[in-house]
Amino acid sequence: MVMPERDGTTTPVRRARPLRPHLPDVRPLDRFRSLKIKLAILVVASVTLAAFITWLGLRNTLGPTRTFPLAIIMSMLFTMILAKGMTSPLREMTAAARSMSEGDYSRRVQATSRDEVGQLATAFNIMAEDLDSSDRVRRELIANVSHELRTPVAALQAQLENLVDGVVEPTPATMQTALTQTERLTRLITYLLDLSRIEAGAADLNITVLDARAFLEDTIDSVSTLEAGKQLAFVVDVEPSGLVFEADPERLRQILVNLLQNAIRHSPFAGDVVVHARAGRDCVIVDVSDSGPGIAKADRQRIFERFARGAGSSHTTAAGSGGTGIGLAIVRWAVDLHGGTVEVADTPEGATMRITLPQPHLSDPAHEPPDDAR
Repeated sequence: MVMPERDGTTTPVRRARPLRPHLPDVRPLDRFRSLKIKLAILVVASVTLAAFITWLGLRNTLGPTRTFPLAIIMSMLFTMILAKGMTSPLREMTAAARSMSEGDYSRRVQATSRDEVGQLATAFNIMAEDLDSSDRVRRELIANVSHELRTPVAALQAQLENLVDGVVEPTPATMQTALTQTERLTRLITYLLDLSRIEAGAADLNITVLDARAFLEDTIDSVSTLEAGKQLAFVVDVEPSGLVFEADPERLRQILVNLLQNAIRHSPFAGDVVVHARAGRDCVIVDVSDSGPGIAKADRQRIFERFARGAGSSHTTAAGSGGTGIGLAIVRWAVDLHGGTVEVADTPEGATMRITLPQPHLSDPAHEPPDDAR
């Protein structure tokens, strides 16, 4: 139907939907685990009700012309009430799916029955929760990465503009500043590539035998110049001195570099960064310790989640990538690839990140870990 306007235009008018009787949402059949049993009970109950009304009407001399229509109407009303409760989750899923198509993943379905429809509603809620979580992670990723990219790019752009305009001279210190920002960009891009490998399920390992002391010292040399102005002391402690173990050198270096960068960043001036490797029962344990403010117990599990941010504790505000919270998530992923674990160890001061890698050949009882590492 079209209604004319004063200016000559026409406006379509929606037809009003016919009013439908409001039926209560009754779910007395939720206790049954099978939809087939529910349908059988519904058919038997409606037929029994129709037969009872027919018998009652004929007994009271109402006659077939009034008894049969009354029995049909009452049976249909009874069936509609029970069927509404049975199909209510399906209608809720339809409405929630429409909301999801518009970007709203907060809708959930009331799953009270234990039949196939209830199981579908439960699976739908799990899917909605996963989609909501993925959408939230995506938004956080965009926000965090945009912020992290903007800072070094803006600093690098300002530095180059000053060089081009002749405001500053291209001295070694000036070029070092530009190089530092470039290295920060490279580090962030590397983390994002590692994150994409996690999403893609890339889990290739190249296991080789490593000399613990040589590998740890070489890794420390590659990161010790990051904060040279802090005059930090790096200590490598290996027990026993000739300890060798099996691991993927690239992934293990990735783990240690992330942890060492955090330790360097949060260590005070002239502080100590200690890497302690020791043989345990069927495992090798590597501790990376710093003398920073430490990690609050409430944050010790959460810091390994992607984009986790703490309230200023060590390793939480800049978890390996200048604040995105990607670094420690990558650490846990790389450790999981080795079948090991990573955790925050209890220490009286500072922060100690403990890595445990399984080593079946290290089964000597003399190499049992101390009590606090078991």
